[in-house]
Amino acid sequence: MRDVIRREMTRRAVTAGLAALPLFGAAGARAASAARVVIVGGGAGGATAAVTLKRAVPLLEVTLIEPEQDYTSCFHSNHYLGGFVPVERITHGYGGLSALGITLVRDRAVGFDFSNREVRTEGGASIGYDRLVVAPGIGFKKDEIEGYDDAAREVMPHAWSGGVQVRALRSQIEAMEDGGLVVIAPPRNPYRCPPGPYERACLIAHHLKLTKPKSKVIVIDPKMAYSKQAVFEEGIAKYYKGILEVHLTNDLDDMALQRVDGLTGELVTKSGDVFKSAVANVIPDQTAGKIALDAGLTDKSGWCPVEFATFRSTLAEHVYVVGDAAVAADMPKSAYSASDQARTVAGHILADLTGTPRPPAVYRNTCWSMLAPDDSVWIGADYAPGEFRGRPVLVPRDSFISAPGEPASVRKATYDGGIAWYRTLTDEMFAKAGVRN
Repeated sequence: MRDVIRREMTRRAVTAGLAALPLFGAAGARAASAARVVIVGGGAGGATAAVTLKRAVPLLEVTLIEPEQDYTSCFHSNHYLGGFVPVERITHGYGGLSALGITLVRDRAVGFDFSNREVRTEGGASIGYDRLVVAPGIGFKKDEIEGYDDAAREVMPHAWSGGVQVRALRSQIEAMEDGGLVVIAPPRNPYRCPPGPYERACLIAHHLKLTKPKSKVIVIDPKMAYSKQAVFEEGIAKYYKGILEVHLTNDLDDMALQRVDGLTGELVTKSGDVFKSAVANVIPDQTAGKIALDAGLTDKSGWCPVEFATFRSTLAEHVYVVGDAAVAADMPKSAYSASDQARTVAGHILADLTGTPRPPAVYRNTCWSMLAPDDSVWIGADYAPGEFRGRPVLVPRDSFISAPGEPASVRKATYDGGIAWYRTLTDEMFAKAGVRN
């Protein structure tokens, strides 16, 4: 069954990538190969865009600017926090991109000169481009929570961008004494991976159930509802009764964080509820990544407005924004969304460079969440540009969501599909050519 699902996921990814690319002859390929495409950010959006472009036109000059030597994915990091996989399983190198001929600049982009089409880096370089793809991920509104200063952020990690923060949270969970309380504080909408905090709560609860059975997980949520709530509530009742509680905001109680104390582990909600944590996972409200804010690519929402048909920035010419940083209407911020947007953007860039027709703008999002071993749920839809009351929107269609009461065989197949998708996407992102971690 797993092999069947994996083959289908691979077929879908390849088909989506090919469908996003324009058809052009030798003259078009020569025109594209004379151009320079620079990509800022080596995550699901940026790396996918780089690989898609380079594989389509091998002589195209593709440069990826990314300061990190390795990429530890935020997606599937909950599997690591729950003890299901080692951190090496979610950590990937960029060597495959170099082997493909993509130029890697190990530096941080700090500014753009849109008039002269240049990217400035922290190391002092200026890198010219004909088309620019900005995939900076997310930033955090850290100052909105009283007491959440630099010291508190060290001991109350968000662990929402992979890497050091995820390892820190895992270490704290491992060091916690049996009987300790883990508090997870999700952000307000919109944010990266809407179901993520609740999957995280389930998988940490699973780990504690096996290793620290006197311990407990509490989620304090500023929202009144959350993604896939019905199946999460079913899973919590089935697997984690007495171990995991989700406290939602309601008409009487506002569970948004008001104040934290990094020294005592205390968290206080706006309604005055006090939680004394042994481990606190504070996930602040989010914005587009810092470079997008600094460069003026964001609007008052803190996110980057784009044309839905192309994902071109509405605030700068010859610039595309993909992934979590983009305003994508009702399309969730996820690795699946980012990679799918990136493939379509690659097709639009090649069409612009070669003078060929643009590919159709149809995007897909799918998100898997693991409740317990071999029990996963999912949600997804396709999205196409449209209008609603005179405003541009992304119209969802063919949407689906797991339902309560599904048989174990369905949940196991959903779990297998999520694992297969992760391996397929990371193989694609990092040009692994079949190499497995």
